Amino acid sequence: MRKKDLADIIAARTNLAKHIAAEEVHRLVHDILASLRKGKPAALPGLGRFEPGRTPVFKPEKEMMDGR
Repeated sequence: MRKKDLADIIAARTNLAKHIAAEEVHRLVHDILASLRKGKPAALPGLGRFEPGRTPVFKPEKEMMDGR
C-alpha cells in the first residue's frame, strides 16, 4: 500500500482533509524510519512494532495475531 492510499483511507474514515491525512502519514513513516535508523524500535499502538536490525521486521501485537 502506498502512503497516498493510506492517507485516502484515513481521510475517508475521519474528519481530516486529504492533505492533512497525507501529512500525518508522511510524519508517521518519517518517525518510524528515524527510530529504526537509530537502532530503536518504533511502536504503532494497537497494531504492533517495528524492530530494528539488518532487515527491520514488524511484529504484530499478540491480540491481533489471535484474531481479537
